[in-house]
Amino acid sequence: MTTKTREVHVRDAVFGGGRPFALIAGPCVIEDEEMTLRIASRLEALTADLDIPYVFKASYNKANRTAASSFRGVGLEQGLRILWRVKRECGCAVLSDVHSVEEVAPASEVLDVLQIPAFLCRQTSLVQEAARRGLPLNIKKGQFLAPWDIRNVIEKATEVGNENVLVTERGTCFGYNNLVSDFRALPIMRTFGWPVVFDATHSVQLPGGQGAASAGEREFVAPLIRAAMAVGVDGLFLEVHEAPDEAKCDGSNMLALDSLREILEEAKQIDCIAKQREQRSAAP
Repeated sequence: MTTKTREVHVRDAVFGGGRPFALIAGPCVIEDEEMTLRIASRLEALTADLDIPYVFKASYNKANRTAASSFRGVGLEQGLRILWRVKRECGCAVLSDVHSVEEVAPASEVLDVLQIPAFLCRQTSLVQEAARRGLPLNIKKGQFLAPWDIRNVIEKATEVGNENVLVTERGTCFGYNNLVSDFRALPIMRTFGWPVVFDATHSVQLPGGQGAASAGEREFVAPLIRAAMAVGVDGLFLEVHEAPDEAKCDGSNMLALDSLREILEEAKQIDCIAKQREQRSAAP
């Protein structure tokens, strides 16, 4: 299988092209301004120290919630203002989800990467409107899609002229309230030529597992990261929080910031071995 993917540049971070993995990380949702800035600042310092290319992620609105009472975030206008502060004060690129065609234009004025949520990845109008902006586009593969089906979604973006596409694997529905990670999906999707990112924290989510909210199995995040790095990926996606058990959204599958250094150090070691293997296999 072809494993070397094209390069997608997000400011200083490069995904693909046989390079070491880049990281997308941040809290599930913007809970408040100062917390968001603290998390972004700590992630920027940590990734700089570890020499890992980094993009900050936080959602201004979580449209796909289990129940109407679930916390959704601070909204488009306030959320984009906070993400602009993150860019200006922390110096990192920023990513967030867009949920409707109407959100794309204002989000494009602030974000460095537009993200298509997994549940919306088949919405042609949304994917193509986001792609037309020319910014890097991170498409999260729906939990209901086979890995080869994502190629059709990629083509929706590229046919309107955007070749800066990332594809993120986040687990596949496996019975009720459960996801499974099929690691065959990673090399299969990389054969399409675009960088593939592994979302380790959403892959341990138990959708609707608490009845009115999703549950999660945080203890399996690190093992899944090790497996994904060994198989070969271009990026890693992690949701992190200062105190995950107190988070307003998806706390049970988010990582604690204090645990991140050891996890990333180990991921770097495995990624280095995997990329060396890929280079050897690609040599004439």
